Amino acid sequence: QVQLVESGGGLVQAGESLRLSCVASGSVFSMLLMGWYRQAPGKQRELVATIRSTGSTTYADSVKGRFSISRDNTKNTAYLQMNNLKPEDTAVYYCSAALSFISWGQGTQVTVSS
Repeated sequence: QVQLVESGGGLVQAGESLRLSCVASGSVFSMLLMGWYRQAPGKQRELVATIRSTGSTTYADSVKGRFSISRDNTKNTAYLQMNNLKPEDTAVYYCSAALSFISWGQGTQVTVSS
C-alpha cells in the first residue's frame, strides 16, 4: 500500500482552471497505475483519467479535451490539469494508485460556479 495526499481543489467559476496534485509515499511510484476519480453528491464515483507507468493515458468522454493527467516520477506526484471547468465538474476528486493493491487518497473538493 501507498499513502496518497491530494491537494489543489477549490472554488472557481465556469471556464476557469485548476490543477490537482497527488503525492504518493514509498518507492514504487514509477510502477503505479495512477488514476483520478470523482464523486458528485448523490452519484456514484466515476473514473476521470488514468496514467500508466509507461505514460499512456485514458480519459472519460466528459473530460476529453479539457483535462490532462500527468506524472512526475521524480516527485512521486500525479497531476490533473482541469481547464474550461463546468458546473457539472463539481465533485470530490480522489486520487488512486494501483499495483498489486489499490490505494485511495482522502479526496479534494472541486466546486465550479456558473
